[in-house]
Amino acid sequence: MKLKTNVKQLRGTIRVPGDKSISHRSIMFGSLAKGVTRVYDILRGEDVLSTMQVFRDLGVEIEDKGDVVEIHGVGFDGLKAPQNKLDMGNSGTSIRLISGVLAGQDFDVEMFGDDSLSKRPMDRVTIPLRQMGVEVSGQTDRDLPPLKMHGSKSLKPISYQLPVASAQVKSALIFAALQADGESVIIEKEKTRNHTEDMIVQFGGQISVNDKEIRISGGQEFTAQEVTVPGDISSAAFWLVAGLIVPNSKVVLENVGINETRTGIIDVIKAMGGKIELSNIDDIAKSATITVETSDLQATEIAGDIIPRLIDELPIITLLATQANGKTVIKDAEELKVKETDRIQVVADALNAMGADITPTDDGMIIQGKTALHGATINTFGDHRIGMMAAITGLIAEEGELTLERAEAINTSYPSFFDHMEALSNG
Repeated sequence: MKLKTNVKQLRGTIRVPGDKSISHRSIMFGSLAKGVTRVYDILRGEDVLSTMQVFRDLGVEIEDKGDVVEIHGVGFDGLKAPQNKLDMGNSGTSIRLISGVLAGQDFDVEMFGDDSLSKRPMDRVTIPLRQMGVEVSGQTDRDLPPLKMHGSKSLKPISYQLPVASAQVKSALIFAALQADGESVIIEKEKTRNHTEDMIVQFGGQISVNDKEIRISGGQEFTAQEVTVPGDISSAAFWLVAGLIVPNSKVVLENVGINETRTGIIDVIKAMGGKIELSNIDDIAKSATITVETSDLQATEIAGDIIPRLIDELPIITLLATQANGKTVIKDAEELKVKETDRIQVVADALNAMGADITPTDDGMIIQGKTALHGATINTFGDHRIGMMAAITGLIAEEGELTLERAEAINTSYPSFFDHMEALSNG
């Protein structure tokens, strides 16, 4: 696929798709609640559609009516043994969180995914689930998918310190703990996105969070709700960066989620001296309108407890750093190695092929700026964020063509990405 290069400006107002993390969880909690949950502005990317289909396979009636998705919840006790293997597609969120949901179910399941998902380690979830009494096995000592699982109706509560900063692992254990006999204690390595905790409260449950310590009791029941999904800041991130680095640009993004565990990219932009403004802030929905303009950027260091707050945005932040004056250092981000691809190596290789000066490290990257970029042929390797990062890079490529291989990966999270690119380019 050949993409736009050397765009003169970006102008306009767009609304990015619904937050992927919240969309996944709204389907899960809607399925596990009693009554009909209605979800508005849900993301219909391939990952979320995988979650939707899995819960249909588990006996939940889910109706997509266009403006709203209606989920006829059955509670934990109403899930049914699936007739076939459960297809998680490319979605790490789906397989990890649903492993926690199925931990308390007394039936056999097998979960599998595409080639990319089959390379992602699940041992970070399976090890604690085994401690709770779940029978689960995967491939190799890292428990790569497919996973075979048989849960237990008498799950043991767990006291567990997470070895990695991962909202997916934390959420999987929370779902399992909700079905255990007694109180579980989960201690995070670093605070990560808290959509699961927020949604427990929204659906009428109880959870105690004290800094990095989470306490959750089993035997809870949830009540159906109405959920409006804000725009995904991880999708907005591509236009935030584009608006900062493409000449003569002003981009307005409406209804973007600004949950405090997800706004690390906004902090980085401010640290770099980027022109960014938040308006129409809704404290209840945790959303805002975000406006960015072309900026003269300075290098910064990105490390420590901010990393979990921007882990999915680091590919596009790396591009941003190539256009900042000075040396930007990203560290403490070894989690990037076990995403859809090894995002440290793949990001560095892609941007270096387009003229950047990036040195990969064991836990991040060293980026020398400011560099002129040019076209190249870039393979996404099936990773949606690599594809979108490359497409945004093309907008400032000064010469040469940009060819994107396996561009369809972008549909995982942002099916309207190229429509929005066209609209802003013509604004």
